[in-house]
Order: sequence, then structure tokens, then C-alpha cells
Amino acid sequence: MTSTQREIEVSYDVSNEFFRLWLDENMHYTSASYLTGTETLEQAQLQKCKILYDYAEMNPEKLVLDIGCGWGANLQYLALDRGVKRSHGITLSTAQCEEIQARKLPGVTAMVCDYKDYAPAEKYDALISIEMIDHLCSPAQAREGKAVEIYRNYFNKCATWLKPGACFGFQAILRNVVPRSKKDLLDLQFTADVIFPGGLNPRLEELIMAAHPAFEVLEVRTQRESYGKTTAEWYRRLQLHEAEIRSKWGDQVYADYDRYLSTCVRAFDKHWSSDVQMKLRKV
Repeated sequence: MTSTQREIEVSYDVSNEFFRLWLDENMHYTSASYLTGTETLEQAQLQKCKILYDYAEMNPEKLVLDIGCGWGANLQYLALDRGVKRSHGITLSTAQCEEIQARKLPGVTAMVCDYKDYAPAEKYDALISIEMIDHLCSPAQAREGKAVEIYRNYFNKCATWLKPGACFGFQAILRNVVPRSKKDLLDLQFTADVIFPGGLNPRLEELIMAAHPAFEVLEVRTQRESYGKTTAEWYRRLQLHEAEIRSKWGDQVYADYDRYLSTCVRAFDKHWSSDVQMKLRKV
């Protein structure tokens, strides 16, 4: 099943202030897009938003939905950087929704809602979703061969919210090569079970299969190295705030996130994981 609200809160509701310490200034919790390799994390995150904005064929007059909108970083980009007049966001995290509302972004509406239950009052001109799909299929369901069906149901549902011919700027973490050492396997299992319970990163071929027949895949761009740089910078910033984190949230929280982020850096370096951006068009 899709990750429950309780599982989502385990992943994202530690504390907004905790995440603010080591994410970028706008709190993107997804891969940035390093195009030259010399950008700051903040610059690379805005480049990610621009790529997906372009993939969604957005303009300020279009109504867009951000599925799994996090703390509102992409919604903020849409409203403030691009002047989009109306944008909606859905998340399963109460803390994330409260953060969005506190930002008072013009034209932005955010709500706590499971995508399966979402019923918009009008059709959207565009969709954007950034690394939300890893919360849809559990490891057990993937072992049972249900992943493509679950992802296809998601894409089919998304297509019902769109006007004909509209585009979807989509980004997802990918699982690639399975590591061979016991420690590496245990670290990946820890990340899945403790930091992101109930979720699993899809394989690229599963997404391509699942997008059809609702969407035509127009462009595919992978960015494994960008996610390696992103997680390395998150890890560096986490370490800078070790004393504060241990003091405010405890030794176990610091230890868990130290293990998780160091595992992420290795995962992207060693090709266990990657990231993909896709331009999809409703058929």
C-alpha cells in the first residue's frame, strides 16, 4: 500500500527546524540539478525547479498541482520566482503543510491529502511531482511483482486531473545495482525501514512501463551525480550542526541521520541509486 500518514510523519515530521539546519535555505528535500558542478546547493535546487517547470510547459497563467509538495520549496519557486498566479500542493505531512501555510505564498493552496483520495474541483494545466513516487510501493509489494501495476494506477489517476495534452514534470529516485557486502545491504535496509518506512525507490524501466498508456514519455534525464553532490552537501551541513542536533533532538536522531546520509552518498557514488527527471504528456 501507499505509505501511511503515520509513516510519512516518521520521515518528515522530526521537526521543521531540524531539517532547516541541513537542507538548503528553501528546504528542498529532493535532488538538486548540478549542471556545471560548481553551483551552490541553493543554485542547483533552483535549476532543478526550472527543469521541471519547463518539462511541465508552465507559464504564470497555468494552474499547476505539486504532488507530494514537501515544505513548499517548489511552490515557492512557482509563486515568487516565476510569478505563477495559482498553484496547489498536496502532502501527507502535517508539519510540511504548516510550513507552507506559514510562508504565506501568493496564490498557493496546500492541503494534507492522500493522492488516492484527491478530487480537484477543476482540471489542471500542468502537474509537477518531485520524488514522491517512492512512497507508493512497499518492498513486499515489489517482491510480489506489483510495482508496475501500482505505479500505473498512480499515473492513470494523475492523468484524470489534467487537461488533454497537458504536461507533467516528474522526478524520482531510482534503485539500480544491488550492493554485495552485508554492511552496505544493512545500511540500505536501515534507510528504508527507519528513515523512510513503507517506501521503495522504483526502477527506471518500471516507470517507463507504468507511464503508458496514460502518458507519452517525451524526455528522460538521469542525474545520479547530482544527487551524490546533493546528499554530500546535506551530510556536510548535518555534521556542522552535530552539537545542536544532539542537544535538541537527542543522540539517536543524530546517529540515525548520520548513518542515513552517509549511506546515500555511497549509494549514488557506487551506482546503487540514481535519479530521473521525465517530461510526460497526457495522451
